[in-house]
Amino acid sequence: MAQPRARIGSRRNGRIGSRKNARRIPKGVIHVQASFNNTIVTVTDIRGRVVSWSSAGTCGFRGTRRGTPFAAQTAAGNAIRTVVDQGMQRAEVMIKGPGLGRDAALRAIRRSGILLSFVRDITPMPHNGCRPPKKRRV
Repeated sequence: MAQPRARIGSRRNGRIGSRKNARRIPKGVIHVQASFNNTIVTVTDIRGRVVSWSSAGTCGFRGTRRGTPFAAQTAAGNAIRTVVDQGMQRAEVMIKGPGLGRDAALRAIRRSGILLSFVRDITPMPHNGCRPPKKRRV
């Protein structure tokens, strides 16, 4: 008979929650995705593993208020607060999307005290790819 393997993260082998605070991250990448309806801020290490994330929706904003600059500022502050506690000092910022929260999130990142090596706009731009949807008639 095959022997049952111990599950990673089960209560028996005592690894629950032990690894999350153990990592010290001196340098990372902050990804800001600002759409018209929401702003998502993700903080990763250099290799791309997610360390912390937040969005305007998880900060308690609902409906049209999620797309506001204040909601983006709050989301960026929440995501960065946890990584500053883990020792992050330097970061690169990648901003994607056309939303209102782009500048507000960047302002909140600058205010947090992390040194920014560069800020890059990685919004995908079509080189006349797909046909856009027809215009709204209101």
